[in-house]
Amino acid sequence: MKITKVKTRLYQWTGPVKTEDTIFATPLSPLPFQDDSQAPFRFVTWLAVEIETNDGVTGIGNAGLAPDITKQIIDNKLTGLLIGENPLNTEYLYEKMYRSTVAYGRKGVALAAISALDIALWDIKGKAMNQPVFMLMGGRTKEAIQTYYSRLYVRDLDKLQKEAETFKNQGFKAMKMRCGYPLREGLAGMKKNVEMIKVVRETIGEDIDLMIEAYMGFDLPYAKRFLKMLEPFNIRWVEELLLPDDIYGFAELRQHTDIPISGGEHEFTRFGFNDLLKAKALDIFQFDTNRVGGFTEAQKICAMALPNGIEVIPHGGQMHNLHVVMSSFACPMAEYFPKTEIEVGNEIFWYMFDGEAVAEDGLLQLDDAKPGVGLTLKTEGLENFNIIE
Repeated sequence: MKITKVKTRLYQWTGPVKTEDTIFATPLSPLPFQDDSQAPFRFVTWLAVEIETNDGVTGIGNAGLAPDITKQIIDNKLTGLLIGENPLNTEYLYEKMYRSTVAYGRKGVALAAISALDIALWDIKGKAMNQPVFMLMGGRTKEAIQTYYSRLYVRDLDKLQKEAETFKNQGFKAMKMRCGYPLREGLAGMKKNVEMIKVVRETIGEDIDLMIEAYMGFDLPYAKRFLKMLEPFNIRWVEELLLPDDIYGFAELRQHTDIPISGGEHEFTRFGFNDLLKAKALDIFQFDTNRVGGFTEAQKICAMALPNGIEVIPHGGQMHNLHVVMSSFACPMAEYFPKTEIEVGNEIFWYMFDGEAVAEDGLLQLDDAKPGVGLTLKTEGLENFNIIE
């Protein structure tokens, strides 16, 4: 089998985007005069990648991180490295791409591009062998995947309470909410964040896990004080309190609190996670398979985490992450973004692809009989996309 063609397709969302209630801390939150700290972190474009072979098998991958730049890297730098190669040689092809881009890559969009292609290569491998990807990576390690509901963006306490109640009633046993008030609002904002958490905890009770995300929006002094205020609420984890490169800040936080500290959504490759591991920075790794290096790197990181007592709970749900969760004992659960109106961008996945797993009573199931990743690109209902090939 040989790779004959690589196609990229940019899906630019042109429909409505809900913004009025989507307010939470971001890396821009500490800066003064920043009217909309959300704007750079709304992802309303996504990239689909197709790798074709001379045997008629096509693999599909995707990238959500800076997809316009990711497309250029694939088209201009990586495609030529793959044409004529055997797509089943995933380990070799990952290293070929990674080592060819190391002078300008190593992290960020270069790794998003490699990840998209690696996912497509594994999709080919699964289809060629008539097996789902998770079976090729180790098989089924759980009967079904436990999920946590991941939204709760709103500041309005009545809306927040209603949303939490709705998804408690749908059977979710865990939920994650965002910090609605940024660092620059100081102690007053911190108290408002705690008030939001108090409302959700009282709504869902003590038998449902509650997680908090700061999306890289705080600094070390604020985070320390905030963690102390969270102690009465039985928090499952607190996510991305600091900028991702502040590894030793995370390590200091971990020594400061008994609340588990999570991160890694914006970390890349086995090397980045090895740094986190050696620094004892995190209790939970949260890579995204379509950023971290694809299935090839995800497996290595799970193998690294498991004997060190680190949980792996990937960012973003979606099928590329669900295959990792199903196949690894390091992964106790998966994130779940339901299909809603477009708000921060993760929702776009539902509008582009058919085959995404739907939660029932808080659980997800993968089909043993569906080969590859299990996704197909939609051919209908694309009126709100501008598609660029």
